[in-house]
Amino acid sequence: MNRKEQLVFCKKCTNRQMDAQQGFICSLTGEKASFEMECPDFNLDESVKEVPRVNEPIAQEDVALQLSEQAIGKLRLEQNFSKAVLFGVVVGVVGAMLWGLVTVITNYQIGYMAIAIGAGVGVAMRIGGRGIDPIFGFTGAAIAVLSCFIGNFLSIIGFFANEESMGYIETLLQFDYAYFFPLMQETFSGMDLLFYGIAGYEGYKFSFRTITEEDVEALEK
Repeated sequence: MNRKEQLVFCKKCTNRQMDAQQGFICSLTGEKASFEMECPDFNLDESVKEVPRVNEPIAQEDVALQLSEQAIGKLRLEQNFSKAVLFGVVVGVVGAMLWGLVTVITNYQIGYMAIAIGAGVGVAMRIGGRGIDPIFGFTGAAIAVLSCFIGNFLSIIGFFANEESMGYIETLLQFDYAYFFPLMQETFSGMDLLFYGIAGYEGYKFSFRTITEEDVEALEK
């Protein structure tokens, strides 16, 4: 074991003190490391288990603080905004259709659908775009809110179709869209605003690429 390896080994030992003149010294011997391969004065406590390192994701607002400009530049080269929007819109449309279908079937607007749509849109944008810039979050929020809005409209179309014994597609095609906004305004409630807010928050939160501490170390090499 060389001098550097001895010093590293001693730094892991609990029997050490800091001396202003010499640096780390052993509290048992009062000297610097002078052993070969193994310290004769060190006793390993087998009952103490090493805690594995947790590779926690870094909060989006802390990414710029923990990464250099060069590392951030590398991440931006991997971004794909168009693909993110495509993935988000596809999931948003599917979510809106499910929102309308479930509302018509149950005759009840389930708030958890907003959470699912928002999270689904956000995750889809994260997978497709691998983005770190704010535009990804804002776009994810907008798509999620719009999806819930469309889902509400589709549920209204579903109720009309059932009442008139018409097909859903037929009702959608024959609907007079001059009444679209007045109808949505008439059926809007405070609960809808809550659902939209939840969906927007989830869409924003999940749209960004996940960056862990290991990623930071790899990027800064």
